[in-house]
Amino acid sequence: MDWWLLSYPLLGIFAGFIAGLFGVGGGLTLVPILFMLFQAQGFPAEHVMHLALGTSMATIVFTSISSMRAHHKHGAVRWDIVTTLAPGLVLGTFGGSLLSGLVPTRPLVMAFTVIVYYASAQMMLDFKPKPHRQLPGRVGLFLVGTGIGIVSSLVAAGGGFLSIPFMLFCNVAIHQAVGTSSALGFPIALAGMIGYIVAGADDHNLPAGHLGYIYLPALIGIVAMSVLVAPLGAKLAHKLPVKQLKRAFGGFLALLATKMLHSLLTS
Repeated sequence: MDWWLLSYPLLGIFAGFIAGLFGVGGGLTLVPILFMLFQAQGFPAEHVMHLALGTSMATIVFTSISSMRAHHKHGAVRWDIVTTLAPGLVLGTFGGSLLSGLVPTRPLVMAFTVIVYYASAQMMLDFKPKPHRQLPGRVGLFLVGTGIGIVSSLVAAGGGFLSIPFMLFCNVAIHQAVGTSSALGFPIALAGMIGYIVAGADDHNLPAGHLGYIYLPALIGIVAMSVLVAPLGAKLAHKLPVKQLKRAFGGFLALLATKMLHSLLTS
């Protein structure tokens, strides 16, 4: 029996709980851990990061659906924003995922860690920009969506760490910003997943069980447990001091990124 297969459902439990507790897609947590797991299994060094990103993005396709439905039931999704941002998000995410397939592992890890350090600082400082203006027009939202999509594809995240501050800056209510961000995670993840499949389609130096840059055993194991555990995390979020937990989680993200960077530089 391949004992590594047991690690993926365990990771799914952890990622699902974190996603439900903090309202994140889970990509920022999954990528560093998948990177280290794939590295420990001896996967091709030049594609360890690509596989971690692609697999993480694919898991968000499934977790974002349940999150989107929950927020929609509470009337917290601004569908006018979703439909206007979505075209840019899809274009940026798909293009970014194709581009990441051409970038070597080392600079890709460097870019990932910089963005994760930003996201972790945002959580530790509980950053909420003061509203200064209204939402831009269709062209402006398309450009913003494209930028969020590109960055999201490079870290395999649902984009909430960028889209929520942007909407708060534009006077969108906090509960609507969070709910709308959960809905935006689906087109980001779907476009990113397709992009990572296409980017790795012609690469034959990949482990058995891959679909492009998606490692299917990991995807199945993670999703099977994360969709079951995420509601428990969401339920617990209403009973615990989430601000303090977010600060702790931000520190945890920074440690994960540092460990991943250290593993790369010393390998």
